[in-house]
Amino acid sequence: MLKPGDVVELDLGAPSGSEAGMIRPAVVVTAGRILRGGPNVVQVVPLTRTIRNSSAEVVIEADEDNGLRAPSAAQCQHVRSVAVGRIGLHIGHVGPVALQQIRSVLAVIFDL
Repeated sequence: MLKPGDVVELDLGAPSGSEAGMIRPAVVVTAGRILRGGPNVVQVVPLTRTIRNSSAEVVIEADEDNGLRAPSAAQCQHVRSVAVGRIGLHIGHVGPVALQQIRSVLAVIFDL
């Protein structure tokens, strides 16, 4: 079962314009109470190895827990809903601090 903060491999398909695309890691940001219900669609934030120092991105250092191979930026501006069938391997977990940072940036983006 997926949990908030899980890092998963995700097939986003061919990108259009500046969208994130292709097969890449992403962080699951859907609330735990929703995930426990076994949804068909979840919300994710794609990761990229390109660090831009953008206020819409959160840098995550690679470690054993998250399974990343290099420092990566959580592209909060690219948050999207995806069918669970797009999710491949479970790579790791970002931990509570990084998850909270991502959710804080999402709150700014959505003016919550």
